[in-house]
Amino acid sequence: MEGMSPETKPPSQCDGPSLCDGPSHCDALALGDLLRDHKGADVLVLDLRGMASPYGAGAWTDFFVIATSSSGAHMDGLDRHIKEFCHERGIDILRRSRKPDGEDEWRIIDLGPIVIHLMNSKARAFYDLERLYSIAAMSKNQQ
Repeated sequence: MEGMSPETKPPSQCDGPSLCDGPSHCDALALGDLLRDHKGADVLVLDLRGMASPYGAGAWTDFFVIATSSSGAHMDGLDRHIKEFCHERGIDILRRSRKPDGEDEWRIIDLGPIVIHLMNSKARAFYDLERLYSIAAMSKNQQ
């Protein structure tokens, strides 16, 4: 449950032996880097693959990528960069969700094996997904 070690290759360069152990893992780490590069705060990638669901199967997704945005406009920008990333890599966006009242507190972007949570600081503190999924293996890139 430690951060990535400095000797590992950056996720955007996954091509052989590295911290990545599959395409979804590599994409999740690269998305974390993308959000961090565009000023997403407290970016965290949670590996949920070892978690069991209450229904006896594995977790319903493999990775959560969580980032805090500073404003609605910032969240729109992060969302746009995620769309471009997915388009470039041929990743389908299965579902997008946001609060219907227009408040940009939390957006969820479902890529199947990766679910991205863009939250403002108030929602992030209130829902505290890190604590909720504290048994998941966490990897956090150093800035």
